[in-house]
Amino acid sequence: MKAISIGLLGLGTVGSGVVQIIKNHQDKLMHQVGCPVEIKKILVNDLHKTRSAEINTQVLTNNPDDILQDPEIDVVIEVMGGVEETKKYLQSALQSGKHVVTANKDLMALHGSELLKLASENGCDLFYEASVAGGIPILRGLVDGLASDRITQLMGIVNGTTNFILTKMSSEGLAYEDVLKEAQELGFAEADPTSDVEGLDAARKMTILATLGFSMHIDLEDVKVSGITQITEEDLRYGKQMGYTMKLIGNAHREGEKVEVSVQPTFLSNNHPLASVQNEYNAVYVYGEAVGETMFYGPGAGSLPTATAVVSDLVGVIKNLRLGVNGRSAVAPQYPKRLKDDSEKYSKYFLRIHVQDEVGVFAEITSIFAKYGVSFEKILQMPVTKNETAEIVLVTHQASLTDIEDILVELKDLSAVKEVKSSYKVVRK
Repeated sequence: MKAISIGLLGLGTVGSGVVQIIKNHQDKLMHQVGCPVEIKKILVNDLHKTRSAEINTQVLTNNPDDILQDPEIDVVIEVMGGVEETKKYLQSALQSGKHVVTANKDLMALHGSELLKLASENGCDLFYEASVAGGIPILRGLVDGLASDRITQLMGIVNGTTNFILTKMSSEGLAYEDVLKEAQELGFAEADPTSDVEGLDAARKMTILATLGFSMHIDLEDVKVSGITQITEEDLRYGKQMGYTMKLIGNAHREGEKVEVSVQPTFLSNNHPLASVQNEYNAVYVYGEAVGETMFYGPGAGSLPTATAVVSDLVGVIKNLRLGVNGRSAVAPQYPKRLKDDSEKYSKYFLRIHVQDEVGVFAEITSIFAKYGVSFEKILQMPVTKNETAEIVLVTHQASLTDIEDILVELKDLSAVKEVKSSYKVVRK
């Protein structure tokens, strides 16, 4: 029986894992798809780089046309990263009638709709399970497992680097800079960690999840993003005192016809299922009108977990090939995009404020909150030893984002307030 021929773009961490799985799991793949699967060509930058013994150097090339223009190659797997050049490669592959599997979240967040349309026009599959949450089958879960339900919320930890940093800061009481350095030494964080720690990586993933989950075209610029670089040991300590755990949370929430999508540091009550997700692990909590609450949990990155998702997509492509139904799985968004205004975004908030340690200050502060109809759920007040300063830590009841932002402006203008040290969303189970 004719083998399915693969062209692999990229041979880094994930690409090496793909080669390993296809080589070591041939019997499983044969059983699944009924034919051999072979990698015919692999695009690399450096043909002379030393590689593991299991890589056949005869299949390496530094010319993309050896893959994109080869009529014998059925499927192109892209694990090289990048956006603009990679987009051109995948466009060329799809226009040549080749199916595509990609792990590229940046590309899919920015140009996914365009590429999916091109795939459909050319009768090709374009699968991208590995672009979100590594080895966790969250996209397939949304598209297939929960296809009959209406998703109302997707909430999760979708970046392993920031979760590792926050876990270490919280459990060991360490400063952000110290934990970041350790994460870089262990290989959990890049030399330039900006994309992770500023929330950009998570925002790209939430763009993909929200588009699929709500069947609504969400753009990256629709995601409100803040990272973890300003979080201090004091924030985490006070959060602990109040029964909270800090996580960088991606949240996509639909109410009626309107949605909001954000990535920001969030205090979760300790009994929330996401609060117990530690280190580099990812988890996505999904709320459906019919199914209720489900959670997808597992390793969010790494060579073999991500490669497993890539090869699972490859199996899906080959099964479609055998059935003759390629290019029919992409479904255009069903609903027009409607985003919530800030006045429609409600949450509880944690605020930490340094004030003059004198009579009447707390009354001034509470009057500002009362003006906007915002009440308190929890309050801590304690002296700070230097400069006659007191510290007030409070958690509000539900308040709109508009009201909280107006309150923060008025607090900063209050002469008795020395500094608003921090403000974070709070989510209780």
